This record gives sequence, C-alpha cells and structure tokens, in this order.
Amino acid sequence: MIKNAICTQAEYCPTTHWDERPKQTTISLLVVHNISLPPNEFGGDYIKYFFTGCLDPKLHPYFASIYQMRVSAHCLIKRDGHILQFVPFDKRAWHAGLSSFQGVNSCNNYSIGIELEGADDIAYTQTQYQTLSALTKELMQDYPAITLGRIVGHNDIAPGRKTDPGVAFDWPRYRQMI
Repeated sequence: MIKNAICTQAEYCPTTHWDERPKQTTISLLVVHNISLPPNEFGGDYIKYFFTGCLDPKLHPYFASIYQMRVSAHCLIKRDGHILQFVPFDKRAWHAGLSSFQGVNSCNNYSIGIELEGADDIAYTQTQYQTLSALTKELMQDYPAITLGRIVGHNDIAPGRKTDPGVAFDWPRYRQMI
C-alpha cells in the first residue's frame, strides 16, 4: 500500500538526493533499473549508503570513483525482495539522467525509478519479480497515468548510454505478473 507517497511495505531511508517535480507534472512513467555495488556483487548496504550520500570511498577501490555522485531512486528491491525507499513518489528522484521518452526529455520530472539489486547479465530472483510486480500494481493504482506502455527500462530512455535492467531481465514474465 502507498500512503503519503511512501510504500508502507518499504524500509524508509530518506536521502537529500531529490528535489521537487515541476509544477503541474503528472507522474506517468515507471523506469526499471539495476544496480550492484561493487559491480556484480550483491548483499550489504553499499547501495543504501550510495543513495543517501554516505558511501565510504575507502571500503572498495570502485567506490572512490562514485562516492561523490548525487543520485537516487525512489526504491531499491534487494535480492530477497526487501524494499528500501529513498524518495517519496511525489518528489523527483535523480535516477534517469539525460533521458527522453516519446519525445519528452528529462524523464526524472515525470517518472518513478525502481532499482533492482542486480546486473545486466545475472538472473533476477523470483522474489524480486514478485515484489516488483506487486509494487508496480500499487503504483499504477495510485498514479493511473502509468500504464503498461509507460513501464520501461533505463536502456529505453537513455539508449546507447544505459543498458539496464539488461538482458537478464525477463520483461514478458514481469508484464504477465502485472
């Protein structure tokens, strides 16, 4: 359930990496991403620390190149299905970067970004698909401008720049579950 733009099933981890959406914006797009920190490794709280601006660059050599980035997503779905929410759905998270959908640029303005703990070529878990589909149904109910045709991957809105959620993401399975 979503209450006051927060998923009640999520662990709320507020971040400062967000801002207001432009006035009169209709939330009308859902963007599926993947992330793993360090790359292709799962578990731990590194993603949480990254999205909340608390990632220690000394913990892994890769972190030195990213720890100062100010990025976020609305939610992260971990491998076990646990949801962390960083930004209320009615606020603008910084997940899409340079992006465009159906000729409209700056997808962060009108989208919700959901990260899956994963990598392009590593299979996602059944639990992640179940959690993502349940959350998607709730989002579609609360934000009716998000329709099946307006659920996309990061690769769809930033082609050539982004590849996630990757070849391992089973779009037909996910769409059938919603």
